[in-house]
Amino acid sequence: MTFMPALHIRPASYDDEDALGRLDRATWSYLHAVRPREEPPYEPFFGDRYGPRDHLVAELDGRLVGYVRLGFPTPLVSNAHVRQIQGLAVAEEARRFGVGRALIRAVISEARRQGALRISLRVLGHNTPARRLYESEGFVVEGVQPGEFYLDGKYVDDVLMGRSL
Repeated sequence: MTFMPALHIRPASYDDEDALGRLDRATWSYLHAVRPREEPPYEPFFGDRYGPRDHLVAELDGRLVGYVRLGFPTPLVSNAHVRQIQGLAVAEEARRFGVGRALIRAVISEARRQGALRISLRVLGHNTPARRLYESEGFVVEGVQPGEFYLDGKYVDDVLMGRSL
């Protein structure tokens, strides 16, 4: 018999800030990051642009192991019916337990709860695991910006994906 840890998705709180910062730094990789690795002294995880209200977190057996950030793609009123996934991270040791999929499903539900009619995201072209996950949850490629980023000595596409809610 295989033991499956208990997975719980919940809104983030200010008490999660340190754990989220550590998780963000531990999962950093040019597979998904367009900025260089952060160096100490570290900026706070929550700031003027994003706070706890913009995040859902995943816990496995009570330990924070992932998050997803939901925001607006633009500040325009004409675009207020759209939400955008603006970050997703899962701890290495928690991968393959359905954490990423649970976070995606939860954020889709949250976007619907907020009244959004569609949800979008951007993913690096070489991030095959993330692209497969998004596609399996109904996201489709809506555009590609070829060679948009120069990361770790290579030009990388920026892939725009979205789906209706």
